[in-house]
Amino acid sequence: MASASTPQTARLRAVAVDDEPPARRKLARWLADDAEIDVVAICADGYEALDALDLHRVDLLVLDIQMPELSGFDVLRRLPPGPAPVVVFATAYDAYAIQAFEHHAAGYLLKPYDRARFDATIAQAKAQHRGRIAVAGAAAEAHATLTTLLDAVRPPSTYLDHLAVRRADRVDLVRVADVDWIEASGNYVTVHARGQRHLIRASLTRVASRLDPRRFLRIHRSTVVHLDRVASLVPASHGDYTVVLRDGTTLSMSRTYREHLRGVLEVGF
Repeated sequence: MASASTPQTARLRAVAVDDEPPARRKLARWLADDAEIDVVAICADGYEALDALDLHRVDLLVLDIQMPELSGFDVLRRLPPGPAPVVVFATAYDAYAIQAFEHHAAGYLLKPYDRARFDATIAQAKAQHRGRIAVAGAAAEAHATLTTLLDAVRPPSTYLDHLAVRRADRVDLVRVADVDWIEASGNYVTVHARGQRHLIRASLTRVASRLDPRRFLRIHRSTVVHLDRVASLVPASHGDYTVVLRDGTTLSMSRTYREHLRGVLEVGF
């Protein structure tokens, strides 16, 4: 039975994945019947699912577990950066239930399931999604408040002392002094700091512009490094260099950005 939607409720973008054609057809039909759901992809295996998840911003993922080459759990382990979709598992095996809920699944459909069970499980998934939206909204408000407070006490000409990392239920602060290097990850940047990784929704150019250029240097179109962490520079091919950090991490510096480094070193290279 289709669910009623309201003008205030955004439709959920859904992807369904099952390697069995009859199961895919049923999922496609029943999901399409729901007025609160837009079906953006129906996939026959894990690789198709990852392509769809990379192409679309997905709110709901209905996922088989036992599939050739990539299982449903493999798909979850390879999700692209960013907020993960709400997951409902649909499988013929009950042995994976505990593992499924360790992945914070909103539901577990055991085949063969009927329409009533399907609708009830999807309703649970919608409720989980609404809860995430509410928590994310509160976190965004807290982030905006924190940013306003920091801007109020920071002189306009100074650079960032902290980076704000939004979690599902809070905002964490990472000291810029603890940052080792930063890499672009699509619409996000991954901040590597003292052995930990933090995902921030921002462009690398935007983040780099707020960092002290005497301490942080862009060495590649997708990489910014903290100069205090650099141990050595090793010549590579075509004028490029390999940048070796003190913890052993190796990064590539393209010839295009080499002149930037010359400007902050007393002796040229």
